Amino acid sequence: MDVLVKGALVVDGTGSAPREADIGLAGGRIVAVGRGLAASASRVVDARGLVATPGLIDIHTHSDMSLLLDGRAQSKVSQGVTTDVTGNCGFSPFPIDPARLELHQDLMAGLGDDAQTLAWTDLEGYRQVAEQRGLAMNSAPLVGHGALRIAVMGVDTAEPDDAQLQALCALLDRMLDQGAFGMTTGLTYVPSRYAPTSELVALCRVLHRRGRMYATHARDRDPTGADHRLGPLNEALHLGRETGVRVQYSHAAINTPADWGTAGRWTAHFDAALAQGLDAGFDVYPYDASSSALTQYLPPWVVEGGVAAMRARLQDEATLARAEADLVQGWSAQRIPWLWDRFVLARTDGLLGTTEGQTLEQAATQAGISPGRLVLLLCREGGNRVMVVLFYRTEADMLTFLTHPHCVMGSDGSAMCFDQGGRRPHPRNFGASVRVLGRYVRERGDLDLATAVAKMSGQVAQRLRLTDRGCIAVGQAADLTLFDPDEVADRATYLRPAQQAVGVRHVWVNGVAVLEEGELTEARPGRVLRAA
Repeated sequence: MDVLVKGALVVDGTGSAPREADIGLAGGRIVAVGRGLAASASRVVDARGLVATPGLIDIHTHSDMSLLLDGRAQSKVSQGVTTDVTGNCGFSPFPIDPARLELHQDLMAGLGDDAQTLAWTDLEGYRQVAEQRGLAMNSAPLVGHGALRIAVMGVDTAEPDDAQLQALCALLDRMLDQGAFGMTTGLTYVPSRYAPTSELVALCRVLHRRGRMYATHARDRDPTGADHRLGPLNEALHLGRETGVRVQYSHAAINTPADWGTAGRWTAHFDAALAQGLDAGFDVYPYDASSSALTQYLPPWVVEGGVAAMRARLQDEATLARAEADLVQGWSAQRIPWLWDRFVLARTDGLLGTTEGQTLEQAATQAGISPGRLVLLLCREGGNRVMVVLFYRTEADMLTFLTHPHCVMGSDGSAMCFDQGGRRPHPRNFGASVRVLGRYVRERGDLDLATAVAKMSGQVAQRLRLTDRGCIAVGQAADLTLFDPDEVADRATYLRPAQQAVGVRHVWVNGVAVLEEGELTEARPGRVLRAA
């Protein structure tokens, strides 16, 4: 054996009760699991007092470009995460139409990473670049509907004609041929938001035929007009009923202050759909705040046509005044009230004299302008790269989601380095997984350990149909995490997010150590995985 882990408390990712066992790794695979293994090994790790889990799989991330910027994946590996599922919310760095490169770059800027050249056109090209640069963890890519639509239609607000719809379906098929695990939508983002339900039905039929997953950052309204609280969920469930596609509802949340405390109503609606036979699941991240590009909160007509069109539009003072009057009525189709002291700037690059960590209220006071005007000017000058953190959720609602049997944990974060140069990204990038293990398992007891680990490994693998990862069993890939159950915890805060988690001792990716005794190694054994 390459590695023999001795005496660990094995939580195998299936939800089964923990048991003490040894684990043998060789050739990038788990080759033995049992008590008292008597075998020679190049390295023996004394794991008494430690918990062994499958390498954690984060079902909802935006590490597409951050892994290319810094393949060390420090923020994730240090939490025991060995696979990030990328391409979420309609954002993926493939497919690329070189003739529309600027639009593709604008789309990817919405993830908040420094700009990079998109020097490829498809998933296979992206895979080659990523693996050549070297990854400390694996990536399981999904294809973003936003990228598909740009490649075929640019940022056209119209419905696709027959030829365009056929092209969208054919391009999706090609990305699935190259190993994408499914497709995602970001139905509040340009250009994914312009897709009618009929377009999504056609694409989901392709996914169903290929046995791949549909994950959705849902609309902020119900196209049928049935119920503003459950409307976004209604469209996702409709697609499952209409096409048979496997549905994953992304980052469930109750964002409207007037609706806080109604998560149970949401899950009951979801349960009713499952009782009808739908193959559906959802995910949540363990925080009471969200984060995204500030442009997401502008009135739809302001961002129509993409970033360049928005900038040109907002140069006119009369249009700027009209935009502000519209904006202050509330954000999203539900007109959620702007609570300026609940929006915190996470990335501004110093635009208009702002600094990361200020609220919109504080920054507007400093600039001597209204908060609404500041929002528009920041978006005009910074485009999609201006990022904010929103405190518009409650822990009670989040826990209703997290503890639901069909919910898994997805951070909605990215694999990042610890040196953020003064930026204040959401702490979910650095602590989501260990926060579940520390706060919600050990401290509060909201979840038992076996259930929590399954929600971050085996259940995720089942949703993806990722058959060789997600549990500790002979023949599985040697993605393995060891942590101290008495110490494991997140340290990332909103003011100091870029802090390493504590309590994770060892992490192997494809049988190679990427964390040893709590210290990151220089190894890069990660791969861009292929769907079977």
